Amino acid sequence: MKIGFDNNKYVKIQSKKIKERFKLFDKLYLEVGGKLFDDSHAARILPGFKNDVKISMFKELKKDLEIIFCINAGDIEKNKTREEYGITYDNEILKLIHQSKKMGFQVNSVVITQ
Repeated sequence: MKIGFDNNKYVKIQSKKIKERFKLFDKLYLEVGGKLFDDSHAARILPGFKNDVKISMFKELKKDLEIIFCINAGDIEKNKTREEYGITYDNEILKLIHQSKKMGFQVNSVVITQ
């Protein structure tokens, strides 16, 4: 299979562009789609994509980064589960907070969205 995604290039370019954006604002908020630590879907559809490339990018930005997790209230209410692990989304958030802090990231808060 031919490699279609260059992880190192992604981390380099994205980190550079985000650092440029940091300079334009007092505080910059970015939404990161997909899974942060284990994006197996992206790894399946993008040959060469490492499922932890987003966290690799975050490591490049660590000193300027503060994480805010968001979770939908309806997903909590319905006990929606993450199929790969069979755990509910609210438990997934707790797992992500623990993993992030263990890696030295500052986790600011959790926002419950509607």
